Amino acid sequence: MGSDSSKAVGVVETAAVPATAAAKVTDAAAAGEKPKCKACCACPETKRARDQCIVENGEENCTKLIEAHKQCMRDAGFKI
Repeated sequence: MGSDSSKAVGVVETAAVPATAAAKVTDAAAAGEKPKCKACCACPETKRARDQCIVENGEENCTKLIEAHKQCMRDAGFKI
């Protein structure tokens, strides 16, 4: 059972990484370029962390991860 909680922590920790990595993509999004991939394939790290949090804790308790995923999607060029 203890290994499950450590996996969840690892997922949450990786959620912060794409936000900084996605900041590099911000210039492309600001320039009005089209996204380079489909929405389903963009930001897999923040998507995974968001989805896991929602399943385990409910949507109302995961607003930070939801917003982090939205920002990653915007940085990737999606209009959200």
